Amino acid sequence: MTQVELIRGGKFRKVFYTTLNEIRKHSPCRSGWTKLLKHLGKSQADDEPLSFLTILESNGLDDTLWCLRAAPKEWEPNIRMYAVWCAKQVEHLMTDERSKNALRVTQNHALGLATDAELDAAGAAAWPAAGVLRGLLRGMLKKPCSSKCVTVQHLGRCNHD
Repeated sequence: MTQVELIRGGKFRKVFYTTLNEIRKHSPCRSGWTKLLKHLGKSQADDEPLSFLTILESNGLDDTLWCLRAAPKEWEPNIRMYAVWCAKQVEHLMTDERSKNALRVTQNHALGLATDAELDAAGAAAWPAAGVLRGLLRGMLKKPCSSKCVTVQHLGRCNHD
């Protein structure tokens, strides 16, 4: 469900909604679910429209992105295009052509220019590249360099030493 709202300066914005019952169908983590219910002053799920902006205010970006799985099916192309936009922000870091191709095919699929079979094939081809990246990151992670470092694990780019 979407609704158009008037905001400052006489401008309009689309606000997207789901419901607690739709979110609950996807088995949210206990801590995120509890946090959202507390923010809403509720103790259980219902079918009252719940804006994704409210979820963002309550639980932050990670949980809001997770909750997109509770969005209506007709939003899927828009959600895919958002995912493509996010990936394009780091495309310059992609060194494997399989990953870049998967990104192109995903965008084309969201636009209706690639089939499900093409999307599946591109994803299957890119999956081994993701495994290589996971292995590299695992090798780079280390313990904090000192008590001054606030992260538990980081990529070795600390200036504390």
